[in-house]
Amino acid sequence: MAANFVPNVGPPIDVPAEDAFQPSRNTVWKRFRKHRVALIGAIVLAIIGTFAALGHFVYPVDPNAIDQVNWTGYPLAPGVAGHILGTDENGRDLLARLIAGSQISLTVAIATVLMQVVIGSALGGIAGYYGGWIDFWIMRFTDVVLSIPLLPLLLVLTAIVSATSNKASLSFVVIIVLIGALTWTATARLVRASFLSLREREFTEAARAIGSGDMRIIFRHLMPNAVAPIIVQATLNVANVILLESALSFLGFGIQPPQASWGNMLANAQSNITIAPWVAIFPGLCILIVSLSINYLGDGLRDALDPNQR
Repeated sequence: MAANFVPNVGPPIDVPAEDAFQPSRNTVWKRFRKHRVALIGAIVLAIIGTFAALGHFVYPVDPNAIDQVNWTGYPLAPGVAGHILGTDENGRDLLARLIAGSQISLTVAIATVLMQVVIGSALGGIAGYYGGWIDFWIMRFTDVVLSIPLLPLLLVLTAIVSATSNKASLSFVVIIVLIGALTWTATARLVRASFLSLREREFTEAARAIGSGDMRIIFRHLMPNAVAPIIVQATLNVANVILLESALSFLGFGIQPPQASWGNMLANAQSNITIAPWVAIFPGLCILIVSLSINYLGDGLRDALDPNQR
């Protein structure tokens, strides 16, 4: 009787689990890398973020210290008396205040966007998954919040906080909470639209068939598939929050002195803009560069994460 033939196939090869996701990562990176402007924006943001985090160690100057020796009542020009970018109208080093302002502006933007994502994703996910009367009332609540005039309400509320408290840290927290509580609506609508489609897909039906609960299906199966548009929306919202915080500070109702923010630096530069234009130019450029870089980064992420792109 002939012996059974067993081919020598060698030992099985174990593929690391993380390699299963490597092609998709490569595809996203290749798409993003083709978007040259978005790539430049990401590099610029990385440099600004690093400078905001470590700039005080590189340039250890107190942003609120007044140069009593060289200040004559007018802003010092860039390069004078060791001030690289000059001083403001009160004799404070402009570069040190730009670094401190970047920390404030970026912290407000990132914290606010995180609040937007948490609130918007939770409400939008629940509305899109359950539908029916739950979807109806959540969306009507979203419409009410969306109809609130944002800037006038922020002006009134921050003015009340500024009048009742002299703590700069309190106004900082209040701005984050107010902006985050009033600007989550776009994220909620985006997540709801994604969930309305995803809840009818085969993997959702399979999860229900094996007995998975609603919360597990929402956060384990649906939310990861809706994360791409959430990331894009969050990226674009960062620029909007920076502009909104700068507008509030420019009007005198945002970050209160002596804390530096790009908005209140612009506001304080108005009185000397004809004789010292650099006091307004540098914070204005910071706002412009960061906002453009974030918007270009969002465009690049949208193209890279879109599954319909080839």
